[in-house]
Amino acid sequence: MNTPSTTPHAPVVVTAELDSRLSRWLWLVKWILVIPHWIVLFFLWIAFLVVTVIAFFAILFTERFPRGLFDFNLGVLRWSWRVSYYSYGALGTDRYPPFSLGPEPGYPARLDIVYPERLSRSQVLVKWWLLAIPHYLVIAFFTGGMEVHWWSGGLITLLTLIAGFAVAFTDRYPRDLFALIVGLNRWVLRVAAYASLMTDAYPPFRLDQGGYEPVVGAAR
Repeated sequence: MNTPSTTPHAPVVVTAELDSRLSRWLWLVKWILVIPHWIVLFFLWIAFLVVTVIAFFAILFTERFPRGLFDFNLGVLRWSWRVSYYSYGALGTDRYPPFSLGPEPGYPARLDIVYPERLSRSQVLVKWWLLAIPHYLVIAFFTGGMEVHWWSGGLITLLTLIAGFAVAFTDRYPRDLFALIVGLNRWVLRVAAYASLMTDAYPPFRLDQGGYEPVVGAAR
């Protein structure tokens, strides 16, 4: 899998690299291993919601998402994506996720969101509920609920468990299945960024599969 040399065109950039070798059976106990992360993330997501409410009023009056608050929410999304990627949102790595709100560029699951210098006052009133409703219906099917998931009963978890059994019995993670799972997660994270007021760019109704974002100038 080659790293693209051009720039992704979306403000939300989701990157994933599949481990060259995965344990056949570790995935069976990852639900135990990530319990400490789930506990921390429970409280981080409460803080995330509070920060989003504060940001709502800040955008309404100043057209800006305060940078410190933006970086915190981005950190929570990054942390959640890493835990999901390690566990039952992808099973794409056996590297234990760090307890970190930072970018962690060395970890195989990464997320970045371009900081918006200005956000629309009018959109902030409706995008998180009215405009995002069509996407909520789609990602509810993906995740078994309308949230960024650590464990769910949706399509992503089902496909991930299939991948786990494939690794157990063939010692191989099917590449096409990996591309699809990352694409589904990418869709969820784009909607999460939009609904949490971090971008005005409406998420595309498009399944961009694979470990890297589509890039400007990429061959069609």
